[in-house]
Amino acid sequence: MFDIGFSELIVVALVALVVIGPERLPRVARTIGALLGRAQRYVNDVKTDIQREVDLDEFKDIRSTFQDAAKSVQQSVSEVGKELQEAGKSLNQSVSGSVESKDEPERLAAEETPAASPQLDLGLETKPAAGREPAPKAESR
Repeated sequence: MFDIGFSELIVVALVALVVIGPERLPRVARTIGALLGRAQRYVNDVKTDIQREVDLDEFKDIRSTFQDAAKSVQQSVSEVGKELQEAGKSLNQSVSGSVESKDEPERLAAEETPAASPQLDLGLETKPAAGREPAPKAESR
């Protein structure tokens, strides 16, 4: 910041010793040190406050970015949900339409056919092959 070298500091200290005197020099040095410490703390506090404000602005920007992204995701999800509901409705309509169209020919066929005819008993029973007798059933005890 200030381009002051070691030799220049020695010259300032010698001048201060001559002007202020050896009795008051330690008290003045303590006071100057305390004032410089306060000034440094004040500057650090201001820097910290400024940095917090900058970070807060950045967080606000990030927050708004995330909110915008969340809104767009929510809109896309709702659009996809609507599309799925429409697809489900169309599938339900096509399934119900195909069921009605399948029921209609069966209903028409049932109306056109006369009453069911009785089945004829032809007396065909399964008989064992010639020369073979059926195996006896095992008795259970």
